[in-house]
Amino acid sequence: MNDPALRLAGATIGYGDVAIVRDADLTVRRGEAVAVLGSNGSGKTTLSRGVLGLATVLGGTVEVLGAPVGRLRERGRVGYVPQRHTVSGAMPATVREVVTVGRLPRLGLFRRPGPRDRAAVAEAVAAVGLADRLEDPVASLSGGQQRRVLVARALAAEPELLIMDEPTAGVDAASQAALAGVLARVSAGGTTLVVVTHETGPLAGVLTRAVVVDSGLLTYDGPLAGAGAPAGPDCHHPAEAAGRPARGYSLDQPRPAPDAVRVRDGSR
Repeated sequence: MNDPALRLAGATIGYGDVAIVRDADLTVRRGEAVAVLGSNGSGKTTLSRGVLGLATVLGGTVEVLGAPVGRLRERGRVGYVPQRHTVSGAMPATVREVVTVGRLPRLGLFRRPGPRDRAAVAEAVAAVGLADRLEDPVASLSGGQQRRVLVARALAAEPELLIMDEPTAGVDAASQAALAGVLARVSAGGTTLVVVTHETGPLAGVLTRAVVVDSGLLTYDGPLAGAGAPAGPDCHHPAEAAGRPARGYSLDQPRPAPDAVRVRDGSR
């Protein structure tokens, strides 16, 4: 339990032979609440995807909860809320059914949910303030409420580390405030938070540390108040600026940062 939640040492992360994040050194202690900041295309989402095993570690070391990335045996120890606004409105599923999906890493392939699993789902839904909507179709919820369903889905696995990509994007101020309250409670319970975002305002009372990614390099690591905020029109995702729905990871990746390099035969 004394191991860091995350440890990167000289880590280079990318796609194929294209390095997006380069030579990253970062340690996140258990229980910390950290913002990963950067403008669109800076590499901040690639950093989080490398930690999740969804992007390739091309060099250096990435460890998650004391294990090399991709080798953590209990996948439920890491929760993830992806970068998208809502659950699909066409999904004919209830809140309970969607959140139960988050319990699968704890269940394994063949075990059916038992009383402990059902209790974890109910607790996760209550934690995001939707206990009274447990049996409602997700399509009947507002965008902000659907966003909270995705958070509950991640919380259902009872993760030690929760990684979130743009959790406040595209939802109204009331929903942002509700989410901030949820994360404050989660953080107070000891869960490590890593939040990839371009706007820290709604979560400023929760996040205490910031890491800034600029053109694939970590350029700042310190108190949130000293990080500043990415400025300019590129700090928002293009789909958001155009009023189109977000499409998940593809908004940020796999576009290389301006000075991304290719890695071949172990050299850069």
